[in-house]
Amino acid sequence: MRIYKNYREKNKVTLYNGNCIDLLRNIPDQSVNLTITSPPYCMGKAYEDPQDDINTFKKLHLDIFDELYRVTKVGGNICWQVGYHVSDKCVVPLDYLIYNIFTEMSLKFDHPLILRNRIIWTFGHGLNSTNRFSGRHETILWFSKGTPSHFDLDSVRVPQKYPGKRAYKGSRKGEFSGNPLGKNPSDVWDIPNVKAMHVEKTIHPCQFPVAIPQRLIKALTSQNELVLDPFMGSGTTGVAAIIENRRFLGAEIMPEYYSIAIERITAAANGTAKIREDKPVLIPDQNSAVARLPEEFAKVREDKK
Repeated sequence: MRIYKNYREKNKVTLYNGNCIDLLRNIPDQSVNLTITSPPYCMGKAYEDPQDDINTFKKLHLDIFDELYRVTKVGGNICWQVGYHVSDKCVVPLDYLIYNIFTEMSLKFDHPLILRNRIIWTFGHGLNSTNRFSGRHETILWFSKGTPSHFDLDSVRVPQKYPGKRAYKGSRKGEFSGNPLGKNPSDVWDIPNVKAMHVEKTIHPCQFPVAIPQRLIKALTSQNELVLDPFMGSGTTGVAAIIENRRFLGAEIMPEYYSIAIERITAAANGTAKIREDKPVLIPDQNSAVARLPEEFAKVREDKK
C-alpha cells in the first residue's frame, strides 16, 4: 500500500507531517465523512510547549474550526475525544469547552453541528491521586453536521448480559427479549487504556485504543469513505480505518510520532497490526450468572455474517 504525503481523492492513505491547519486548507469542501481525534490537552506533555495552558487549548480549536467544518460533508460526523486539563489543582472538563466552541461557531453556517452523543470512555488503570478521586474516564463528543447520513448500530453491538432472557408479560411473553446480534453498547464504553504491557503500546504517552475509533468508524461510515484525524499521534485512527477498509487522512506535527504512524498503518494494511480485539473486559463463562447464548441467537448471528 502506498502512503501519500499530499491529499488526493483517490488516495487510500494520506499522512501529512506538519500542522493540521496546513493540511485542512488543501482539502476540498465537503470531502470528509468522519473526523476522529484527540487533541493535545496543553498539560506539559513531551509533545507540547511547556507554556501552553487552557487558553492555548481554546485558541487551537478556534483557529481550526472553520476549516474543519468546511471539509466535513453535510450529514458527516466529528468525534472529539478529550479528558481533563489539570493545573494548579484545578480540574477543567475539556468537553465543556469543545461543546461551547463547536456549537456556537457552527451557528453561522447553514448546517449547525448537533451533539448526538456524549460518550463516556471508562478504563480500569491510570495515575493514582492522593488529594482527589483517581480519574478513570474521558469523554467522546459525537457531533453531526446536520442530520447524520449513516448509523449502523448492528455493526457495533456488544454481548448481552442475559442473552437468553425472555419477556415475562405482555404480547411477547415467553419470547426472547433481546436482539440476537447483541445489545446497544450504550454511551458508556469500558475499554482498557493503552498503558504498560498493552499490545498496542508505542512511545507515544497518550495513545487511545484502536477499539474506540474502530467502533465509531463502523457505526458512522461505509466502506471506502474518508476518515480524518488532524492530531493523529501514533496513527491509531488510521489503523482502525484501514482495518475497516476506509480511506484515511491524518496529520502529525512530531516527526517521531509520524514515523510510528507510518509503521502501524502499513502493518494494518499488511494484516500484521498489533491490536486488542474489541471485546468485554470480563468475559462470562458457564459458571457465571450470565446466561448462555441460545442456539436461535447464534443462528441469527451467523446469518448476519
